[in-house]
Amino acid sequence: MAITVIGSGRVGASIALNCAVNDLDDILLLDVIQGLPQGEAMDINHQLSEMGIDRLVRGSSNYADIGKSDIIVLVAGLGRKPGMTRMDLLNTNAAIVNDVSKKIASHAKDSTLIVVTNPLDPMTYLALKASGLPNSRVIGMGGLLDLSRFKSFVHSSVGISRSSIQAIVIGEHGENMLPLVRFCSIGGIPLEQFVDRSTQSSIFEKTRSVAAEVISLKGATIHAPGNAVAKMIEAIIKNKNSLIPVSAFLEGEYGVKDVCIGVPAVIGRNGIQKIIDLPLNPAEQELFLKGVRNVQEAIRSVRPLMA
Repeated sequence: MAITVIGSGRVGASIALNCAVNDLDDILLLDVIQGLPQGEAMDINHQLSEMGIDRLVRGSSNYADIGKSDIIVLVAGLGRKPGMTRMDLLNTNAAIVNDVSKKIASHAKDSTLIVVTNPLDPMTYLALKASGLPNSRVIGMGGLLDLSRFKSFVHSSVGISRSSIQAIVIGEHGENMLPLVRFCSIGGIPLEQFVDRSTQSSIFEKTRSVAAEVISLKGATIHAPGNAVAKMIEAIIKNKNSLIPVSAFLEGEYGVKDVCIGVPAVIGRNGIQKIIDLPLNPAEQELFLKGVRNVQEAIRSVRPLMA
């Protein structure tokens, strides 16, 4: 199996389905709950059969089965409930991510790891340290999901095709995310030519808060995360060198070291090929650093697990 998804809940199943429908590779769904990954695999295979897609999805509860995986997606952990912030999940999910990452190191040390478990940025850092994988091959998903929401609100405001929108979101995958309105354009034309400052501010705030609204209405975000991970996997498998906002380990970029946080990066066969260090204005830099400080505090609280 070239792709493994660890965690077979609704998001994990969505990731597997998106990867299979896009014909990226065969997929292993793995979960400690006996029967769940096998049942999800059967359900997805039935859909693929009707669609004429010859990818195989298989379910397992045995970590030994991940040995031949080129790409592993870590979704295991508790999901965010209505009224919760991502950081509310920190302690419980840190123990899970630490354990799973060590198993990945034991069984699939040459894989590329994509982290989805919340709180995303500290969990990406923990997975990097626990797995011992190279910095370039441990990638957090959050930025592309945030970007999908940003582009949705831009589209609603300007009424122009979504395919014409170019945008970027950086920073913490959480309440301190930074949708870069100043860098957003429609067909290469700055967003400010289409909407006034009040509308720009509204787009900014809606992007930062909409996840909580979705969760309050339906209990979880499922489809957009599944698509985001599939897009990241496609960039790796096809060596597309796509510019994607991801949670990456910083070594001086943006004036920050020893933390994982959302930044634009070139993603290809070897994972993170290059981090793009954008010139932020003082207000953007302060909000970015606010997110960095929040992630650093979370990392400090789970550091005993890294001993």
